[in-house]
Amino acid sequence: MTFPLKSLVEAASKAPIVPVLVVDRIEMAAPLARALVDGGLTIAEVTLRTPSGLGVIEEMKSAEPGLKVGAGTVLTEADVDNALSAGSDFLVSPGMSPKLLAGLGNRRRLMIPGVATASEAMSRHEEGFDLLKLFPATIAGGVGALKAIAGPLPHLRFMPTGGITEADAGKYVALPNVVAVGGSWIATGADIAAEDWKGISAKARKALAAI
Repeated sequence: MTFPLKSLVEAASKAPIVPVLVVDRIEMAAPLARALVDGGLTIAEVTLRTPSGLGVIEEMKSAEPGLKVGAGTVLTEADVDNALSAGSDFLVSPGMSPKLLAGLGNRRRLMIPGVATASEAMSRHEEGFDLLKLFPATIAGGVGALKAIAGPLPHLRFMPTGGITEADAGKYVALPNVVAVGGSWIATGADIAAEDWKGISAKARKALAAI
């Protein structure tokens, strides 16, 4: 692969689990980043659902420069600008809209847009997106949907997210068209609030060992 997300795919080949993080306090960012890396993870997605999201991305990149940190819940051109300014390595959106597409401009190949159907996947690929997010994965058909899509659309690659748990992550990762899976169970809001860094590292190691 020769697209801008090549380094992300390479990182995922070493650890194909992407924790989806909702972090309320910037001071949690550095120890959280270290906990994820200690657990063997190489990629993290920080959602922009909280006012601290951009600051968390900056702090995580500062604490662990080798960790690929992306911005999730990117919905507007301003989100794109702010996320990249904060140091995001990639962008993730639950879907794609005409305004967001226009706002991305020549940066669209840093985006992993959400799709729920084969038609959406075909459209996003035609628009120049190289990696897609099946979202919400379990509602959109999960493993069965990805297997079905692989037949007529073998050139597409996915990072499914939404409802995936530790118990079924391995089933997704085993599919040839799946680069990595996203999930919130590695570092939940409760884990982060409790500053359970050792517990987060342990869950990451357990998840990687299981797949």
